[in-house]
Amino acid sequence: MNDWLITNAHMVNEGRRFEGDLRIRNGRIERIDGQISAQPNERVFDAAGRWLLPGMIDDQVHFREPGLEHKANIETESRACVAGGITSFMEMPNTKPPAVNREALEAKYERGRVSSRVNYAFYLGATNDNLADIQSLDPKAAPGIKVFMGASTGNMLVDNPATLDAIFRDAPTPIITHCEDTPMINANEARARDRWGDDIPAEQHPLIRSREACIKSTQLAISLARKHGTRLHVLHISTADELALFEPGPVSGKRITAETCVHFLHFSAKDYARLGHRIKCNPAIKDESDRIAITNALAEYRIDVLATDHAPHLTEEKANPYTSAPSGLPLVQYALQVALERVFDGELALERLVEAVTHAPATLFNVRERGYLREGYFADLVIIDPDKPHTVVASEVLSRCAWTPFEGETFRSSIAATFVNGQLAWNDGQLDDSVRGMRLEFAR
Repeated sequence: MNDWLITNAHMVNEGRRFEGDLRIRNGRIERIDGQISAQPNERVFDAAGRWLLPGMIDDQVHFREPGLEHKANIETESRACVAGGITSFMEMPNTKPPAVNREALEAKYERGRVSSRVNYAFYLGATNDNLADIQSLDPKAAPGIKVFMGASTGNMLVDNPATLDAIFRDAPTPIITHCEDTPMINANEARARDRWGDDIPAEQHPLIRSREACIKSTQLAISLARKHGTRLHVLHISTADELALFEPGPVSGKRITAETCVHFLHFSAKDYARLGHRIKCNPAIKDESDRIAITNALAEYRIDVLATDHAPHLTEEKANPYTSAPSGLPLVQYALQVALERVFDGELALERLVEAVTHAPATLFNVRERGYLREGYFADLVIIDPDKPHTVVASEVLSRCAWTPFEGETFRSSIAATFVNGQLAWNDGQLDDSVRGMRLEFAR
């Protein structure tokens, strides 16, 4: 059931665009050529000139399982991934219990094996007291070690200087950091509480989770990485000010890399008046000038990876006053369409976008045989219709939280089809719930 011939495709891969056909055999790409003759009994998918890309590899999601399944779980959120053209995800450790040791990590992999509709991997989380678990981690068992250098959802802040230094010294995988300075944020929030109490206006969020807090923490992470020669990946860059800390150039030549997220390309501070806590996230969405600078940095390879930081919460939770409204947005179902808006606006080349969402995460994390249109690689594919606009309605949302900050927006493209390991998992708005993903392997 995994054998297909995709014909008449406009393929985008490794900086090139070309017309042609692609054959899938046993879940892998067997052949790519200008024209391939169909074999007897071979199923044919006519791409009809639409864009054929490698499936997106999302290096930052929160699927809330175990322990927070009232918000989301691996099954529901991976179904949303399929609808959005995301064929692999790397999920964060701040669940209940947190994935901070080998047993908890492998328990999450077992959950993924049973229920994930796309390919999956899970980070090991760092704490102030699990250095031995970090030191003993099999480098092939996780994409990386997540270090919360700023407090966010969950209780995993690593703020002991000696522990941080040892983690950066001994990590057997890339270190992945959330960089915000918690004491600075706490002081900003205390001042806001003095003025507004618990009902702080949403517009104050980027002033509380301030750019200064981001810069200070990112500088600390980079200094530790340079001290120890650590492979460091800084997540969700949200300010123009941090960009000078990173070098432009291909991801394969860097020891320190950066990621940003689709909401930082799409929203800015002006949107708090309309969306309020629905776009409250950590780090905060900031000014329009930051949005423009981040998009430009992605275009010039200063930011290496584009991801989601998908983090669903219930609408009733988001309706709480500021101090109890949780941070995070559900994003995976529309991430590619959001990013493609920057292509249609001329701010990003399509080839660069493909690299940022597929090739770069595959290379950065040493993902085995995925992230490219290459013969012999797994057939993780997405077909984009660039001529079919799509207006977002709440009834189509597949995430368990059942809402999206993009409701009512019209994107200029649609996700026509998604293949996961050669299986047609999404086709013309229909999901095949029998498809299951595979555990990602890391060539280390």
